[in-house]
Order: sequence, then structure tokens, then C-alpha cells
Amino acid sequence: MAFTSPLGNTTIPKDINSDPYMEPCHSENNTWQAGEILTYKVYYNWNFVWIAAGEVVFKVEEENGQYHLSADGRTFKSYEWFFKVRDYYDTYIDKNTLLPDVSIREVHEGKYNLYDKVSFDHQSKKATSLRGKTKEKAVSTVYDVGECMHDVLSVLYYTRNIDFGTFETGADFPVKIFMDKEIWPLNVKYLGREAGKKIRNRGRFNTFAFNPEVILGDIFTEKNKMKVWVSDDKNRLPLMIESPVSVGSVKIVLKEYSGLKYDLTSHLD
Repeated sequence: MAFTSPLGNTTIPKDINSDPYMEPCHSENNTWQAGEILTYKVYYNWNFVWIAAGEVVFKVEEENGQYHLSADGRTFKSYEWFFKVRDYYDTYIDKNTLLPDVSIREVHEGKYNLYDKVSFDHQSKKATSLRGKTKEKAVSTVYDVGECMHDVLSVLYYTRNIDFGTFETGADFPVKIFMDKEIWPLNVKYLGREAGKKIRNRGRFNTFAFNPEVILGDIFTEKNKMKVWVSDDKNRLPLMIESPVSVGSVKIVLKEYSGLKYDLTSHLD
């Protein structure tokens, strides 16, 4: 069985072992636009109690002929006695391919700090990482990354341009991202349509549901337990994410949105 590759018109088999990262490395953006702002509230569950832990704000801007994608994540002050987070992500992507040119991460989580600026050269299939605890202490290293490589932020906007309505339930598609000095080939399983999904404080939506793999480590310890609901309309807007973490579980829920390219027709009430 085959379905349409997220990389364009190439048809690839359902088998995850097939490699969809072949030419053309090109994806058109027909889903989102500059000016879109999405705000998500993050809830943490510990001992059956849901705690409002923080917020993440995603923005799309247009700068110098590129899309500038950004994410600003931070814990609420009321939660910082437990764990303080200040994370900043900036990715500049090519308008014609939606592939990243430059990716910048500034991570401040508890006592952990990281600065990582990655410059992608897709023609030579290399990435140069300027990485350290701070920008001033960062060291440059060059990595071989292969074709059509994404970062953790560009892949989110890239996948929103996939026409999920053409997938059969149970189909899966692979994505590749470069992060933390490694290439991560991850698989996303399409779980089908879910009508009337209740989204906290936003009402009911017609949705697509997915089960993406995660990068295992200190935070995620269960490979296939994350679930994502996306609006079943032209925006393919992420509405809610649920996942277990190393201690407890998290829920990320759409709080506010503006600047959408299309009406949110999946919203039922």
C-alpha cells in the first residue's frame, strides 16, 4: 500500500523502512501564513492532580524573504518552585522548500543551560553547530546530515502541509530532524479522524489524531505514548498534545490563536 509522500508528489510505501527523503526536497506552504500566533497552555499531572505549569507561544514572521519561526516557552511563576523553564527557539526557513537555513536554541531548564546555533547547508548535506553552555563558550562542529533535514521547529510547520485526509487509518510517515548533535529518524502513525474531540476551554472540534515517536531521554521514556490532535480543516492546527514524561504526564492545550490563514471550520461549538 502507498500514500503521498510529505515531500511532494513522490509516492512511497507504507513501510517505515522506505526512505522518503529523496529529491525533490520541496514542500509548498498552503496552510499557514506570516502573522500567525499560537499560544498553548502546559499542564503537568503529578499524583492525579493537573497543575497549570506554563505557556508556549509560537509565531510566524516574514523576514528577508524567509519565514522566521519562533517558540517561547516558560513556566508560570507559581510553578517555578518546582522547576523553572525559559526556552527560546528561532528557525529561519526557505520559503520554497520549508527546510531550515538557521536554527537557534537557547535552553534554560533548572540548572541546565544550552546555546546551540545550527547552520544548514542542504546542498553539501552538512550542518554546522555552534554549541555550548552559553553563546560566548560555544564551539563549532560540522556534521554530515543527509538530504532534506529539518530541525525540531521547522518539522512542525512542514507537517501541517501534509494532506492527512488522503491517509488510511494506521498509515505512518517518517520525518528526520537534526538536534543535539544527532540525526533522529522518527515515525508518525496516523490514527484517523476523531469527531467532536473536546479541547479544554475551547469546545469541540473535528480532528485528525496521531501517535508520533519521541526522542527518548531524560524527559520521554516511552517511545509511542504521545498523542496529538490536529484540526480537521485547512489550517491543520495542533489543538492538544498528551504524553507521559519521566515523572507524571503533560498536556499541552491550545489557549489562543490569531492570524490563521483560513477559518477554523473544524470548531463545532
